[in-house]
Amino acid sequence: QVQLVESGGGLAQTGGSLRLSCAASGRTFNVYVMGWFRQAPGKEREFVSAVTWSGSRQDYADSVKGRFTISRDTAKNTVYLQMNNLKPEDTAVYYCAAAPRFWSTIASVYDFWGQGTQVTVSS
Repeated sequence: QVQLVESGGGLAQTGGSLRLSCAASGRTFNVYVMGWFRQAPGKEREFVSAVTWSGSRQDYADSVKGRFTISRDTAKNTVYLQMNNLKPEDTAVYYCAAAPRFWSTIASVYDFWGQGTQVTVSS
């Protein structure tokens, strides 16, 4: 099992920044890729970004490219999502997730999930 705890959400103004953190514990040696997803009210959960635990590969949703940056600190077992130039449409609950087997941007592939952290961007 892998436990994930997100932090860093909150309220930001349009154009502002927030940094989300996801601390992993447990059998982290089994993790192949860490991802960030988000879910706005009344919408499906959507992929935001992902990075392999080795750092060899990363990807972003088109809607956040150039504004969000994913990174990881293997010594701290933590993944970060730096969010810049925030827009009201970024408002959502952000979830950290871990997948042990292979690369994917599909939520159903991820086995382990954090509890989520709310990000609200005011216009």
